Amino acid sequence: MTTTLQIDDKLLNNAVKLGHHKNAEEAVTEALSNYIIHLKQEKIISMFGVVEYSAEYDYKEQRSEYT
Repeated sequence: MTTTLQIDDKLLNNAVKLGHHKNAEEAVTEALSNYIIHLKQEKIISMFGVVEYSAEYDYKEQRSEYT
């Protein structure tokens, strides 16, 4: 997909150089991938204290039932 964006040249060149990317497209692709990972991690972190679990649950015991 071709997209036209106005990105600061200094910022983009710095990202390409520091990330050892072949070109700007690689740098932008990695940046977007990292951004998505970050957002997913934030979503998971927001669940701390919300998900109920049993401290006595033994996942190893359950696994042994299938082996």
